[in-house]
Amino acid sequence: MPVASTIKEAMTRSSWIRRMFEKGAELKRIHGAAGVFDFTLGNPFPEPPPAFFDGLEELAARRHDGVHRYMPNAGFPEVRARIAHKLDQDGVFPGIGERHIVMSVGAAGGMNVTLKTILNPGDEVIVFVPYFAEYLFYITNHGGVPVLAETDGSFDIDLDKVAALINPKTRAIVVNSPNNPTGRIYPEASLRGLAALLAACEKRVGHPIYLIADEPYREVAFIPKLPPTPAALHPNSFLCYSWSKSLSLPGDRIGYVAVNPQIDDAPSIVDGLTFTTRTLGFVNAPAVMQLIVTKLLDVTVDMGWYRSRRDRVLAGLRQAGYDVMTPEGTFYVFPRAPGQDDVAFVNHALSERVLVVPGSGFGRSGYFRISYSVDDRTIDGGLEALARVRRSGSA
Repeated sequence: MPVASTIKEAMTRSSWIRRMFEKGAELKRIHGAAGVFDFTLGNPFPEPPPAFFDGLEELAARRHDGVHRYMPNAGFPEVRARIAHKLDQDGVFPGIGERHIVMSVGAAGGMNVTLKTILNPGDEVIVFVPYFAEYLFYITNHGGVPVLAETDGSFDIDLDKVAALINPKTRAIVVNSPNNPTGRIYPEASLRGLAALLAACEKRVGHPIYLIADEPYREVAFIPKLPPTPAALHPNSFLCYSWSKSLSLPGDRIGYVAVNPQIDDAPSIVDGLTFTTRTLGFVNAPAVMQLIVTKLLDVTVDMGWYRSRRDRVLAGLRQAGYDVMTPEGTFYVFPRAPGQDDVAFVNHALSERVLVVPGSGFGRSGYFRISYSVDDRTIDGGLEALARVRRSGSA
């Protein structure tokens, strides 16, 4: 049977990240891994912290406790209770309880569960540009229509542009901060302005406009004080979280969706998330990971490792003549592509066996993304190669 037309179309528009990653695999087969400098994939490089492996060993000894059986689709009650307690204690969602937490298969699984729960066919979801490319597919997976809101020259929220897009079909807005690909952390003033705008627009359109905060990079931040999660500033909100980055567990697919206790009809929303977790085929989040991460709520990998690499990459790029803003979080930098044709630049970089991702893959042409969650060899050799690309012209 042929592939469905909708999937064929989606595949042709699929992520530039994966496309470049696959190109890198091809180059490595030809030239050997040591001769290729691959900055494409946001794949956490440090190993998980020692406490994670301690937890694995402890669980391995529990051979007769039913750890691996089904549990409620929303996750183990004791796990959800501990997460809710931390969110309450940290002032994220005062008054939140176990009933407001649904464990998920990473933040991506959580976002798909959330969108499936709230979207009717044709509902619109606003996404800031630049964006993580998979958002568009998550939205269309469930009958929604992505609507793109350009950010300003410093990648901050442009409230006037958002206001112009909101209409009776608007159902939700996705806020990713720290942002992939730019590394921008939206300032508190911008987030409070957005919350006020959504509250005013809800009155105008006559229904909730949900704010979905996607925060897998929350701990990968380099500023003295993080602003509140945007989900804490708007009552009709969800927080989608993952331990993929904070504990270096991207392959273990563990996260949660937290429902703001102030959300309209919270019990029905949680019932919907739980039902959707089951019917999308997730069934429940991985049992072993649930039980381990709940004991590591205040543990992260060494974020200084990421900061030092960020600073090395910024210094090397600037010395080579690239125009790049300092990212406040994540493990990406998003420089301007010399000559402004980002695809031509990326193809030129391939001639030096350097793999980066064009900004057009994130909705913002004229830039390219580097993931610096890589080893020292890749950073050192890659920066030298990018300097050669810059000297020889970008297109």
